[in-house]
Amino acid sequence: MSISDQAEAAPISYTGRVAIVTGAARGLGRAHALALAERGAKLVVNDMPGQHGEEALAARQVVDEIRRKGGEAIAAHASVTDVAAVEAMVAAAMDVWGRVDILVNNAGILRDRTFAKTSLEDFRLVLDVHLMGAVICTKAVWEIMRNQGYGRVVMTTSSSGLYGNFGQANYSAAKMGLVGLMQTLALEGEKYGIRVNCLAPSAATHMTDGVMPAENLAVLGAETVSPGLLYLVSENAPTRAILCAGAGSFARAHVTLTEGAFVGSFADAPERVASQFDSISSRDREIVPGYGMLQSEIESQRARRILAERN
Repeated sequence: MSISDQAEAAPISYTGRVAIVTGAARGLGRAHALALAERGAKLVVNDMPGQHGEEALAARQVVDEIRRKGGEAIAAHASVTDVAAVEAMVAAAMDVWGRVDILVNNAGILRDRTFAKTSLEDFRLVLDVHLMGAVICTKAVWEIMRNQGYGRVVMTTSSSGLYGNFGQANYSAAKMGLVGLMQTLALEGEKYGIRVNCLAPSAATHMTDGVMPAENLAVLGAETVSPGLLYLVSENAPTRAILCAGAGSFARAHVTLTEGAFVGSFADAPERVASQFDSISSRDREIVPGYGMLQSEIESQRARRILAERN
């Protein structure tokens, strides 16, 4: 479909909504915060204080930019791994505006090395910031969103988590963990008006400097990702979506289940799995399960049916 062929959608607005964006001093977080503010959201701009205060200064600069344009924003200097600091950040938003509608879990770090050379300390650190940081921030707003009957939460996943990437075992594990977190929270939040999604961005930021070719980075501006984020936290947002975004392109990723094959539990079952692995892997009739237990339901129903037919 060409750009001229695309249907015109209703304008997306966040007037009256309060959003928290973590890691918002620079890069993707900054782009997300500015884009939300431009459409009426009130912003909590979060980032680390920084060893010498650089991130705190950068966060205040984002706040100042929003305010100069007539928006409302406050800065919150807190590590997403610090439970008390995160709770204080959320309390500050409640004190000022009385609600929290949107949480964008964007904060992250890299400690890229091959698995053989990665220390357990660095592995834990990456998991703590990306995965546990998102857990801590989401936990801090969850009851607020449940009580007000409205919430939009986005986890920042990555193609590295979805598909793997050399030298990023720690990052990949954390990013795929966020997908699992999203899948369950979307189910648990649905009846409370909370929608939870994942964004898998490709963007030129300080985290990707030297990682991708310069010609790719030239078109991968952070601002080209934010339109996808804006949709995922909008009034009419989907839930349980994994949206891939970069350079103005958007795509969906899915965790799917193939139709598979029944081989039974005979003595030669391993050999049967080996001989039928191509048909087990066939994607011709794959599905996207609506919930995790569907796998076991399908498996048990098929086994009962086939065994009954044989008897």
